[in-house]
Amino acid sequence: MASWICATCAVEYPDSPQPPDRCPICSDERQYVRPTGQRWTTLAHLQSRGHRGSVAEVEPGLLGIEIEPSVGIGQRALLVQTTGGNFLWDSTGFLDDDLVAAVSAAGGVAAIAASHPHMFGLQVEWSHRFQGAPVYVAEADREWLQREDPAVRFWDEQVEVLPGVTLHRIGGHFPGSAVAHLVGADGKGVLLSGDTVAGTPDEHWVSFMRSYPNKLPMSAGVIEKVASRVLALDFDRLYDNFGGQVLADAQTWVRRSADRYIAWVRGDFDHLTG
Repeated sequence: MASWICATCAVEYPDSPQPPDRCPICSDERQYVRPTGQRWTTLAHLQSRGHRGSVAEVEPGLLGIEIEPSVGIGQRALLVQTTGGNFLWDSTGFLDDDLVAAVSAAGGVAAIAASHPHMFGLQVEWSHRFQGAPVYVAEADREWLQREDPAVRFWDEQVEVLPGVTLHRIGGHFPGSAVAHLVGADGKGVLLSGDTVAGTPDEHWVSFMRSYPNKLPMSAGVIEKVASRVLALDFDRLYDNFGGQVLADAQTWVRRSADRYIAWVRGDFDHLTG
């Protein structure tokens, strides 16, 4: 039997002789199934095709894990180094012995969580490779968990998964959409936002969407709720799940970005659209 992986989102599924009929995550309006139909792969197949992982410093105490060629949605995972072990955020949809060795050399993995179901990746497989590290899944998104395991722990209220690393449910993109908050080596707050709050190329503005690939927005009311919950945290820098970042004064930029988004969906700038 094989542990099946959706080729589009790279989320893992349980062992079975044949792949599932469909991936509910990709069949949802926030994701997509390509015109060629539902496709599946396995970790062994991906390894045979030459995918490789790399680990590089993002800032002191924070490492990025990237896969080339990319798999699934192609997120960059983040590894937070703490005195109580390392925290893996938005785990990749691929791993092999070399990547496990590189992460082990950086201190291993003591806890795992994802910002939302699109980023589950191979979270259970990562756990199995690191002594059953607990996998934190938001209770509000329990229905989207495709591979159950004793390592999975459901959470809803704020939870400290490792010393100084706290998960907060923000909502928006998914009801359980979350951010991880920590204090950087310089003593300033750092927010790992997934795409609950997504960076833009200028490294200042951010945005918020129900569906990024399908370009579905959210209402002004939801954006205000998301922004208010995020801004209740103290942070100077922000890192999303695709390399987007705000390297200073990130709280101010989140507020400005939310105000800009709200003004557009409210119709304040309709006169500019012709």
